[in-house]
Amino acid sequence: MTDNSTDHDLKARKFYRAGEESRFAEQAPERTPQTAHPAYKLAFRDTDFLLRDELRPIRFQLELLKPEMLLDEARVGSTLVIYGSARIPSPAKAEALLAAAKDKSAHEQKVAERLAEKAKYYEEAYRLARMVSEKAIIEDGKRQFVVTTGGGPSIMEAGNHGASDAGSESIGLNIVLPHEQAPNSYVTPYLSFQFHYFALRKMHFLLRARAVAVFPGGFGTFDEFFELLTLIQTGKMKPIPILLFGRDFWTRVIDFEALAEEGTINQSDLDLFHWCETAEEAWDHIAAFYELKD
Repeated sequence: MTDNSTDHDLKARKFYRAGEESRFAEQAPERTPQTAHPAYKLAFRDTDFLLRDELRPIRFQLELLKPEMLLDEARVGSTLVIYGSARIPSPAKAEALLAAAKDKSAHEQKVAERLAEKAKYYEEAYRLARMVSEKAIIEDGKRQFVVTTGGGPSIMEAGNHGASDAGSESIGLNIVLPHEQAPNSYVTPYLSFQFHYFALRKMHFLLRARAVAVFPGGFGTFDEFFELLTLIQTGKMKPIPILLFGRDFWTRVIDFEALAEEGTINQSDLDLFHWCETAEEAWDHIAAFYELKD
């Protein structure tokens, strides 16, 4: 006698799940011109269809939902985001960088020297990530200040490396680029995400951010840093600690005071970020902002 008790259960699901329907579709009894045509594919399994220009809004939604759902499942409550260059060497690689530039032009040698000088920020990013990860702060059953980077090399790698050495998981938000781009080896595999859209990636950087450490960097770092400043300046986002590492670098490439003197920003806007040189200074500012006690 067949047990059909679930058929009479008020709580039982009456429709097959998409995964089950997908398996049924794979078991098509006969290949015909009709079943072989792309039009016959289930829409959610038809990659060519999903990649059409008209489906861009759906792809936006998917890139918003996938990381959001997986981070919720991972009990990530808040993040410490680390922005910074993909070119600054680790202290261990600084000498090799200088040696490789020895026989190159004076300009290339100077660039190598400047990058090597900034190797200290790799160390500070590592130390900050490790320090915060070792604190293992949990509130409401969720992990707080989970280290999050762009998932790439250099400063990003330093952040993930520091968290890993503290025995903690960390997040990497990678982006598809025309040249080869892969997550660094310290990102926690199930928290390693890949994005097509820069806009959605930047949104995920800030959705859970409770502090952002910004190290010397290039266009990408500028983009992320200035978007964050703009969101807080305009009131679209509530203030959070923004730790700006490398005063000598930033004041050389951006004249913040001149912006205020020209009247294009308010003098008070310069208080949106906090200058730092060490991991300890950064954490002290975060702890004071949130009134955290060790």
